[in-house]
Amino acid sequence: MALLHRQPQRGLVHHTDQGTLYAARAYRESLLKHGLRPSMSRRGNCYDNAVAESFFSTLKNELVHHRDFHTRDEARAAIFEYIEVFYNRQRRHQTLGYLSPMQFEQQAGVA
Repeated sequence: MALLHRQPQRGLVHHTDQGTLYAARAYRESLLKHGLRPSMSRRGNCYDNAVAESFFSTLKNELVHHRDFHTRDEARAAIFEYIEVFYNRQRRHQTLGYLSPMQFEQQAGVA
């Protein structure tokens, strides 16, 4: 989705943990084909990926722990709406000068 909708510039660093999906040859080759630089956390070191860890903590505390999902599709839809509608467009972030990520990108001329 990010490659299709966001069209990141060549040289972007794509940081992940050491999950099997991210270590797979096809995934790494796709990143390189699009000019993206893969970066992985060290095994068992959550501090390497602090931004992602913080995001998932926020997602769990603001959405997941307060709801009971009856199906995977229900959970998937709720998480998609949280990220795409609320988190990226409305939720203000202290580290972004109290702007939403979309507002921050627009102000920076990235979006």
